Amino acid sequence: MTDFDRRTLLSGLGALCLGGTASLSISSRADAQTVPAVPMPPVPRLTHSHDVVSLTEVRTNRPAVALTFDDGPHPTHTPMLLDILARYNAKATFYVIGQMVRRYPEILHRIVAEGHEVGNHTWTHPTLSRLGNPSVLSEIDRTQEIVWRTVGALPVTMRPPYGAITGRQSHMLADQRSIPTIMWSVDTQDWRRPGSSIVADRMVRGARAGAVILAHDIHGPTVRAIPAAIEGIAARGFDFVTVSQLLGWRRWGPRGLRYVSGPANEYRG
Repeated sequence: MTDFDRRTLLSGLGALCLGGTASLSISSRADAQTVPAVPMPPVPRLTHSHDVVSLTEVRTNRPAVALTFDDGPHPTHTPMLLDILARYNAKATFYVIGQMVRRYPEILHRIVAEGHEVGNHTWTHPTLSRLGNPSVLSEIDRTQEIVWRTVGALPVTMRPPYGAITGRQSHMLADQRSIPTIMWSVDTQDWRRPGSSIVADRMVRGARAGAVILAHDIHGPTVRAIPAAIEGIAARGFDFVTVSQLLGWRRWGPRGLRYVSGPANEYRG
């Protein structure tokens, strides 16, 4: 039994893989560990990425923006953010850290169940530009695996921590894992803790068709800024979509995948 099998409670994965909704109730980690693991197929790999290697925004006439949140899931701030997004019926993309997914699988279940996208933000949040290819691939692969084993779907984009990645590394990930690098066109710089009003203003001012807005769901002031940001951006005529939707892809998750064991075993999403 793998480390992931011991730690991850899997429920309703068949429904999730088919685009349905699964429910999960966890009262404690101890309770989760007593539930027998559901047998899972091998972790798939993406077989294509629509020829995207790296991007900062999407060239489109569609009046839509992508809200993206890095570094979660956070045990208190992420649920609060999900409540806000649900209230406004706004979709977002969460670039999650693998170690945090392992700690808070129930929050990842909620993210997926409520129609948001999950992206890969590495396992330990390192500076990828300082790492060699094997270490970069390990960071990405471990996070792909924990997301797959938690919700039965696979991230189709990644974001490097601190935005620190070389062009060569982005090409390597596109070539070897078919996963594109998603940067951003609007930086709220919320990590500097400028205050909720400033964060909201930066989101509103930066919004334009195809914009990718960077924020973090690990900061309380950022979460408190979201209602004003959504209202301000919506007032300018923009909708809120996931990164995959902004790119015009049918959906994120299990699509265009094959098992790592070989092409004879295929998963079609």
